[in-house]
Amino acid sequence: MIDLRSDTVTKPDDRMRDAAHAADVGDDVYREDPTVAELERRAADRVGTEAALYVPSGTMGNQIAARVHTERGQELLADRKSHVVKYELGGAADHSNLQVRMVDAERGVPSPSQVADGLVEESLHRPGTGLLWLENTHNARGGLAIDPERIAAAAEPAGEHDVPVHLDGARVFNAATALDVPVTEITEPVDSVMFCLSKGLGAPIGSMLAGSEAFVEEARRVRKLFGGGLRQAGIIAAPGLEALENVEDLERDHEHAELLAEELDGIDGFDVQPPETNIVLADVSGTGLETEAVIERLEEEDVLATQFGPSTVRFCTHRDVSREDVETALERIEATF
Repeated sequence: MIDLRSDTVTKPDDRMRDAAHAADVGDDVYREDPTVAELERRAADRVGTEAALYVPSGTMGNQIAARVHTERGQELLADRKSHVVKYELGGAADHSNLQVRMVDAERGVPSPSQVADGLVEESLHRPGTGLLWLENTHNARGGLAIDPERIAAAAEPAGEHDVPVHLDGARVFNAATALDVPVTEITEPVDSVMFCLSKGLGAPIGSMLAGSEAFVEEARRVRKLFGGGLRQAGIIAAPGLEALENVEDLERDHEHAELLAEELDGIDGFDVQPPETNIVLADVSGTGLETEAVIERLEEEDVLATQFGPSTVRFCTHRDVSREDVETALERIEATF
């Protein structure tokens, strides 16, 4: 079976398993786990922030950020296809009593004018904007790698109105790799950033939420409130330390995605745009089949993919998929369609 559903399906490699076995641990709620502390220090260094917090999942990290940055009843300004809007179960409303103001942003990042127009000033009748939400790479728009200039341009009007900016950077290292820039160039304009260890970097569990020391201290309290306080977490944090060494491998995943997209586009019924990172979106309406039927046929040929819209199938390359796997998957798909 060649699993191209997501880069979340990777298995921990031997280095990660050995690191988990040998991890020095303590009670992290008491801040006594040295492995977690080291992971948080290194993660903050990587993204250029004062501090970082280890959290069980990217969604929890995002929801903690929303809670810390805002006051109840405020608005969160985000692209309508952003992860926090589409895939986090309305958590901003449920956990933080926020209402979401959506904009249809080109390439998933609002322009400075869209941000300025979308900001709501607090008044007797209006709650005020509490947070600008950005995403990089942008998952639902095909893994787009957003350049640092566009991130900075969107953040500027928010800063002028004292509105904090959070970056959902679940795959931010993919963006930095694709753009060939230091990740700190992408994160510098924002107030907080979440990135996943368990996607392209290959760790079995966990994400990092990073920002100022004051932000992370409050985030630690909210993590406990959300049930995310961890005890001897060094066992799962140790693979995360190994995952931070896997950033250079992402370029290979992008190359595999380019190969997959180019060859898929030549198969009858598949219309594929060149990917920017490791996510390939294929319009399969030309097959004459329902998208679910396409997914089922792929699975029958031992290729797994994900439905990503009424006529769209998503393929995602990752560290457990070799070039040979991609070539084999293409042979199976071509033989089927």
